[in-house]
Amino acid sequence: MPPPIRQPDRATRLLSAAERDGTHCVWCRRECTGPIRATTDHLVPKVKGGPSWLENEVVSCGRCNRERGHRSPADWFGECERRGWSPDLDAVVGTLRSLDRAIATRGGRRRARPYLAAQLRRLDRLRTDRNRLAS
Repeated sequence: MPPPIRQPDRATRLLSAAERDGTHCVWCRRECTGPIRATTDHLVPKVKGGPSWLENEVVSCGRCNRERGHRSPADWFGECERRGWSPDLDAVVGTLRSLDRAIATRGGRRRARPYLAAQLRRLDRLRTDRNRLAS
């Protein structure tokens, strides 16, 4: 059995997520600089079996992270749009796909798998509907 992969600390994961997706909140798109503090938001919440891995975390402002709570990414995405924000669908879906690959490679996280699969289906449907409307 291969040794477990040591995960970087929270601050390092936040910096890596910002390098990957940019320094804006993926939900409301506010720049996370100055008084707007960046946080890591677990797309698959820990209570649903989501790991504290970079592949499960995105940059979020403190307000969005607190208000989202344990709502699913698809539910919170819809709420963000109702509020007139333009959430970063590509960053959210890309991170969830990355988590799916990481779980397949590393194993475990049995509780997270069905939740993750359902979120990817819902967000893919949303993306398909958007593309259809744009055509």
